[in-house]
Amino acid sequence: MKAPWGLMLLALAGPAAAQDAAARLNDYPTVARAEYVFACMAVNGENRQALEQCSCSIDRIASIIPYDKYVEAEAILALQQTSGERSSLFRDNALVRGAVADLRRAQAEAEILCF
Repeated sequence: MKAPWGLMLLALAGPAAAQDAAARLNDYPTVARAEYVFACMAVNGENRQALEQCSCSIDRIASIIPYDKYVEAEAILALQQTSGERSSLFRDNALVRGAVADLRRAQAEAEILCF
């Protein structure tokens, strides 16, 4: 069986490259993951099954979009909840809609795979 080229190159590059790759794949702070899981469990039930599903969900989201994009989309969603003229800036903007759409797609995939 042939090993994937990426794994072979990573093995040749050494431990530093492996750590860099792991950091890119796990750029969500533990606190952010925990906050997501707590909020998810509050909605889906506070039991073992919800813990596993919610943990799976944030892991899937983290594998799809980088943390900075996640924070950006979450901030936009929070700002969209405010009232007044300023909140329209966060609703009627193509760039804003794109950031939120990326998060929504990641959440949808996570829901399909984890729930």
